[in-house]
Amino acid sequence: YHWIRRIGKPASRAIAPIVVSNHVSYTDPIFFFYELFPSIVTSETHDKIPIVGTIIRAMQVIYVDRFSPESRKLAVAEIKRKASCDDFPQVMLFPEGTTTNGRALISFQLGAFIPGFPVQPVVVRYPHVHFDPSWGKISLLKLMFRMLTQFHNFMEVEYLPVMFPPESKRENPAYFAKKVGYSMANAINVVQSEHSHGDLILASRASQIGLVSPSSYVIEMAKMERLFKLSTGEAVVFLDKFAAMRPDSSGRVSIDNFFAVLGLPRTSFSEQIFYFFDVDRQNSIKFSEFIYGSMSILKQPKFPRACELAFKYCDIKDSSFLSKQEVERVLKLVFPCISENNVYQIFKLFDVDGDEV
Repeated sequence: YHWIRRIGKPASRAIAPIVVSNHVSYTDPIFFFYELFPSIVTSETHDKIPIVGTIIRAMQVIYVDRFSPESRKLAVAEIKRKASCDDFPQVMLFPEGTTTNGRALISFQLGAFIPGFPVQPVVVRYPHVHFDPSWGKISLLKLMFRMLTQFHNFMEVEYLPVMFPPESKRENPAYFAKKVGYSMANAINVVQSEHSHGDLILASRASQIGLVSPSSYVIEMAKMERLFKLSTGEAVVFLDKFAAMRPDSSGRVSIDNFFAVLGLPRTSFSEQIFYFFDVDRQNSIKFSEFIYGSMSILKQPKFPRACELAFKYCDIKDSSFLSKQEVERVLKLVFPCISENNVYQIFKLFDVDGDEV
């Protein structure tokens, strides 16, 4: 980078103790370290990266494990402590939680907005012609090598006006985050989606288990968390179940594969079950339909009670256990022609410890 174009000016720490930016490449934190010398919030996994780990430790970064609620809580407390004390530099966060290609803004984590301090948004752009320097589907070494082979790398940094949490909504960090996100998306001229770092994990898992087109399995995890309180770990479990149904190259599961994995015979009643998921009536379902349908059922307030009543109805011996014969008796009331193999398949779905009851 021979020169970096700057638009606007960074606010002083007294005005904006917290700075947030979109995250496109590994050069983002390097630039801000040089420009602002802030205390950066970063994933604790970065501490193990050779050389980089030593540098960020010297910067007195705030570590966070994004999968640990306790770690996130401690990180927020540390952000608030450093932002409220003039002895520390500004606190810098990348609220998206991961890098993107810069063509959209994904949902924000709330760590920068919970403390309730003024925030200066900053947007970073990397204009390019031949090589996209965003850090996505490319290794760090290959990305660095490709950047070194360019005659010049372009970078623009725009400091936006400082934003203050609305007094009437000071206890609503999600509202403040949305307001800041809208300002940044407007400056970059992109939309802000409800994808999150959880979608990256889903795509990585899809690639790991050999699914074609891993991007077909992203579902806007921020929306799923908001609507159903679904964690990324739970979404990965659903993905593994969906993968067992052998989706095709477009990421869709046929009606026959759906029935085969669940052990259901094809009847008018079982087709009703399938079409509950198949909202676009394609005779196949995609992962987003599967998970939306599943969560719509699981999050019904009366669902646990319905399961208890169904179990009690099957348990004719009142033993608090169900044998294969008891399950078969009830299944044949719904599916008179169900085969022994289908009965056993369904029974094994519930018999997770393999003790035959």
